[in-house]
Amino acid sequence: MKAARIVVLGVALGAGVIAALLAGRSEKPAPAVQQAAPKVDTVDVLVAKSDIGTGQTVSPSELQWQPWPTSAATGNFIRRKDQPDALEKLSGQIARVPFVAGEPIREAKLINAKGSGFMAAILPSGMRAVSTQISPETSAGGFILPNDHVDVLLTRRDREAEKQAGGGEVQTTETILRNVRVLAIDQNVQEKDGQKVVLGKTATLELAPREAETLVLAQRLGSLSLALRSITDAQSNDPKTDDKNDHHTSSVKVIRFGISTTAMPR
Repeated sequence: MKAARIVVLGVALGAGVIAALLAGRSEKPAPAVQQAAPKVDTVDVLVAKSDIGTGQTVSPSELQWQPWPTSAATGNFIRRKDQPDALEKLSGQIARVPFVAGEPIREAKLINAKGSGFMAAILPSGMRAVSTQISPETSAGGFILPNDHVDVLLTRRDREAEKQAGGGEVQTTETILRNVRVLAIDQNVQEKDGQKVVLGKTATLELAPREAETLVLAQRLGSLSLALRSITDAQSNDPKTDDKNDHHTSSVKVIRFGISTTAMPR
């Protein structure tokens, strides 16, 4: 009995040795061939090294050369091989619009102020910058920011309506300017209920020459308010036209002998 067990054990051991030898002699799988990534042609493009705000003077420390795919480097980009001295050439120029870090620099977005202030540099040709006094009550609670578009409303005393009403004071409100861009706000950033709002005393508006005359005259006639417009209005192709369904009406309050009534505007 013991001899039989020894024989079975020997056969099993021999079979294991043979299996191990066969496994060792088996061919190893060939390593997978890795295909090299296609080479992308690049060109050095001038980009913003850090965020650059509107009206900020550009210095070489805020710019850098960065490899960019040649196929994506459009003609508006500044290429190192075309303008190797671009860092020195653009130094001192003013940003018309903001740049974010990594954004390619375009010369159309910069202007050489030649000693002028940044407001004169960013003001489009033919336009005027005119300021008017504001308060939180007359500027949408401080939520009007630079580059927003607003309507300018004039509230004044209407003496002709007073004559027709037979006495008492009549106030009228009308929109004198529509969809004009805010260039700047006399900014004082304060915390209010956990959110930042901009409170200021003056708003500077971008106006055509005749619009500038209208605003200056309106400042003498009564009080002005700014009404914030939707961002979609700012992108309109015809921003100076009246709104649809806008019949240019305003409410008029007549106070006569201590009694307040509402009259139709002229």
